[in-house]
Amino acid sequence: MSPQVVTETLYALAVKPRDGQMPWIPDEVHLISTRRGAEHARLNLLSAKPGWFHQLCKDYALEGIQFEPQHIHCITDADGQPLDDIRRPADNEAAANAIAELVRRFSAQDHTQLHVSMAGGRKTMGYYLGYALSLYGRPQDRLSHVLVSEPFESHPDFYYPTPYERVIHTRDPRMPQAVDCRSASVDLAEIPFVRLRDGLPQRLLTGQASFTDTVQVANLALETPLVQIDVRRRSVQVNGMPVRLGDPGFVLYLWLARRALSDEPEVDWLLPENWRDEFLVLLGDVLGRMSTTYEKVQARLEEHFKKKHNETAHYFSPLTSRVNDELTKQLGEPLARRVRIERVGTRATGSRYHLPEGVKIQISH
Repeated sequence: MSPQVVTETLYALAVKPRDGQMPWIPDEVHLISTRRGAEHARLNLLSAKPGWFHQLCKDYALEGIQFEPQHIHCITDADGQPLDDIRRPADNEAAANAIAELVRRFSAQDHTQLHVSMAGGRKTMGYYLGYALSLYGRPQDRLSHVLVSEPFESHPDFYYPTPYERVIHTRDPRMPQAVDCRSASVDLAEIPFVRLRDGLPQRLLTGQASFTDTVQVANLALETPLVQIDVRRRSVQVNGMPVRLGDPGFVLYLWLARRALSDEPEVDWLLPENWRDEFLVLLGDVLGRMSTTYEKVQARLEEHFKKKHNETAHYFSPLTSRVNDELTKQLGEPLARRVRIERVGTRATGSRYHLPEGVKIQISH
């Protein structure tokens, strides 16, 4: 219900930036609001008259900025109906999801730069918007709040400092005073934010997810990692999040998980007593010795072993990379780093592999 924050913010970005900063003219303007707010903004900003967005662009020769009625995004409830206001817990959840999805969608485009304004709206909307930028924002994105001097702040008739005389009256019912919009001061307070994007799984960056689910996943990266392996189902879960590793990858991870629970957590898979007596036996137990996958893996390992320098690492190294890549993609970097396969030693001293210390492991059959 305060559409003037759009023109105020645009003025501060494009017309009068802070000292030392270049004007920042957006290609597009997007606004998120409730049904009442969306209509209020459309009539005040985009109508033929007063049309304050168009007037600002005309007054300061700002060209090429796309801001159309379809750029005003209306928050809807669970049934897809536009919300009139944000009053109930369900309304807050709908607003959080809508805001997070809009920020996620725009930040998914590598060539974009977002300037996100927290001004206007309910306090919870500003919180959700700032948090959404923390979840999805990139180094080029910015967050701000617009500051307007008295008596123009929150004045329904003030939209930006005009380059010519424009008189409005203060809202004192006893003694309203005429003031000139040219004398208003409008500044942006840039707000630092913590970027959590790198900690999110790829699926949350490329597909829709609720605000609550995304926050929950981000928080899971801070907890002690718990790896739960169900051998019968060939499934791995890390802090309750399923991870798909493929059959050979699952068996490799299961092998190292079993080792982690023993007195000898490190594996040298160049040694035939390790890959032949442990990995292949485990692969046969899990997949069956008559399975096509088992026969192919066994043949490849035997072929690598017969070569002059015992090149079984040519099988295990790419498989390890694929497992670690899937962990990172599906869990996010911070959590994956605490559960992925690690190497110790060098080629000269002999490389060995293990799961990180401190990982809690549960294996069920």
